[in-house]
Amino acid sequence: MDLGAISPTLLIASLMVAATPILLAALGEMMVEKAGVLNLGVEGMMIMGAVAGFIAAVEGGSPWLGFFTAAMAGAGMALLFGFLTQVLLSNQVATGLALTLFGLGLSALLGQGYVGIKAESLGRVDLGWLSDLPFFGRVVFGHDPIVYLSLVLVAAVWAFLRFSRAGLILRAVGESHDAAHALGYNVLRVRMMAIAFGGACAGLGGAYLSLVRVPQWTEGMTAGAGWIALAIVVFASWRAGRVLIGAYLFGGITVLQLNLQTAGARIPVELLSAAPYLVTILVLVLISSRAGRGGDAPADLGKPFHASA
Repeated sequence: MDLGAISPTLLIASLMVAATPILLAALGEMMVEKAGVLNLGVEGMMIMGAVAGFIAAVEGGSPWLGFFTAAMAGAGMALLFGFLTQVLLSNQVATGLALTLFGLGLSALLGQGYVGIKAESLGRVDLGWLSDLPFFGRVVFGHDPIVYLSLVLVAAVWAFLRFSRAGLILRAVGESHDAAHALGYNVLRVRMMAIAFGGACAGLGGAYLSLVRVPQWTEGMTAGAGWIALAIVVFASWRAGRVLIGAYLFGGITVLQLNLQTAGARIPVELLSAAPYLVTILVLVLISSRAGRGGDAPADLGKPFHASA
């Protein structure tokens, strides 16, 4: 095995790209769960964002139109979930699983005529001489706009939850929706807004896969990224900064196993490909054994709310 063939600079830069779709989806799901809603349909929203964004970018000739359409598609799927669970009070777990299956099926149908077509992708942000710096130029200043947008969103979500009144209300709804309702807050509106935000983030993550990371449409291209995003929210203990760490950890393992294959590692390819998922499962098991049953999850996570007055 030739480890010298692995460039640390390209490895770190690549892991940021690999982590971005998962980071966007996990960040959105964290906001949803902070409001007390458990949406297991992240995979379905991501794949719908991927296909809708790709089709819009191909037909409209603009990747930005693709990302906007993807965000709207993800939000639309999420609001469908919100209507079923928050208005009709259907089971959140079953509805989330159904949303994933629906998204996978519908995306395959919509994307049939776009297989093998390439869409216009986003280029790297031109930061002048900063992009030419050794190491930092490629790692820090050599990315497309969505990578930077994801980092800005992490900071914005952290500040929103920690310092804003609206963030305090959202956390209060997640901890005790009955108490929040008694204080006069509109629990349904708060949760629906959080659900829409989470769906838009998942849609953006899906579009990043089909418009930047690949860029082309392939059926089932999310390949479990939505489930990884759900696991990262638990790994992060529902904290924005830890979501970033978790997403980059998974992205790093994904890129490392690809580099090890290229370097000729004497490890079965199947085991290397499964490594990111095995590490995710191991992390979740360790966290569960340490944190116990509840952990830092919002107290009313997954509980239905019905206004009695």
